[in-house]
Amino acid sequence: MLSTITGVFTFVSSGVFIAYVCTIVVPFLSRKRAPAGSRADFSWHFFVPCRDEEAVIGNTVRRLRKTFPDAHVWVIDDDSQDATAQVVLSLAEGETGPDPFIHLVRRYPPNARTGKGDALNAAYQQLAGWLGRHEFWEKVIVGVVDADGVLAADCLDVCAAGHLFGDRSVGAVQLEVRMLNRDTPPAEGSRWKRWAALKLVQLQDMEFRTAISAVQHSRAYAGTVAMGGNGQFTRMSALRTIDRGTGQPWRGLLLEDYELGLHLLMAGWRTAATSDSYVSQEGLYSFRRFVTQRTRWGQGTMQCSRYLPSIWRSSHFTELGVVEASYYLIQPWLQLVGAVLYPIPLVAALVATVRDPSIWTSAVSTQTAAFMVIFLVMSTAPFVVWGIIYQFRCIGKPNLLSGIGYGLAFTVYVATFYLTSLRAVYRMMRGRHGWAKTRRNAESFNQEGVAVET
Repeated sequence: MLSTITGVFTFVSSGVFIAYVCTIVVPFLSRKRAPAGSRADFSWHFFVPCRDEEAVIGNTVRRLRKTFPDAHVWVIDDDSQDATAQVVLSLAEGETGPDPFIHLVRRYPPNARTGKGDALNAAYQQLAGWLGRHEFWEKVIVGVVDADGVLAADCLDVCAAGHLFGDRSVGAVQLEVRMLNRDTPPAEGSRWKRWAALKLVQLQDMEFRTAISAVQHSRAYAGTVAMGGNGQFTRMSALRTIDRGTGQPWRGLLLEDYELGLHLLMAGWRTAATSDSYVSQEGLYSFRRFVTQRTRWGQGTMQCSRYLPSIWRSSHFTELGVVEASYYLIQPWLQLVGAVLYPIPLVAALVATVRDPSIWTSAVSTQTAAFMVIFLVMSTAPFVVWGIIYQFRCIGKPNLLSGIGYGLAFTVYVATFYLTSLRAVYRMMRGRHGWAKTRRNAESFNQEGVAVET
């Protein structure tokens, strides 16, 4: 009886997921590049939150200043224990004189290391004071860039387009995310480990450039485009409408980017996403670091589910928007249910076979085999399609078998989210809600895993 119920649950949930994938694939594949705008129409400021980023911050600041010479760079040093602040101060002083476009925002205990949102709030408050009362805040755009982030040179012009910040109702824009090291294996390790590490990075690249990008485009129809932590741009005037008069538009949850987007939507702003430009970041070679990162993201999504009643009551969400946001916020909890229920039909079939091996020679064997084949197809097809799209559209090499291989690997990759959901719940049960920062690839490999958590 239990296996029958779980079997029905498996097929229904898989069917719903397949239908969902179909609805987002079509608009994703049919999208066209939109005309760009002019970055000169706006004032641009980059927020770069840092905690122990000595390994990468120097190159990031130099790159931002060279690529976007008219944009200000605000580096937030969240009580780093390394030389992050010293690197930034050296760049601000300059070899030929001070650079007025580089700003260092320093945070000290006991107010430091309390989360990425708090770090961004500190920069927002300093920028607000720097702008003063007479600046036209609607034309001031804040971009959040990770310490390892590399923005495409055309991203500001793309964000200034008429359908993005050129539309005064748009409060925030999210760029597509790509992995900077998708073609570069790590320098250390055996041949097998280097190959596996590179494939992990490529799967991260595939996830962001296909599945996540497609979801973002479908959200445009629902009016629920989500913000990400890297390549996120927001109007200062929009941030001011949600800062509650406290100078804190970012709140305290681990998924501060998605949380910010929710508050903008509930305040009546539109959010938008674009694949016409992108931000590149380091993909993680280490599976352990990857699990740490995704556990934090999963826990943050679970925390954001507290906003479901506000979403249901909000007059700024359409019916479709309510459904989309609800599905996203409930998804980690469904993964917990799935982690328990999905294996039951397969386990039941294996147990029956052990008890009576002759079952495979009976009529039941045909039904069991058919069930298992259908189950495997329904479980893998929604992920295999992204592998094919990635191979043909992103890599640009038409190879069906390679695309299917990517898709099957992506199925295993996504299955790890059941593990991270379980770990997220475990962290919540233990009252651990701190910002679990994962180490950069450039940092020492003998310090695997997580930096000090708060």
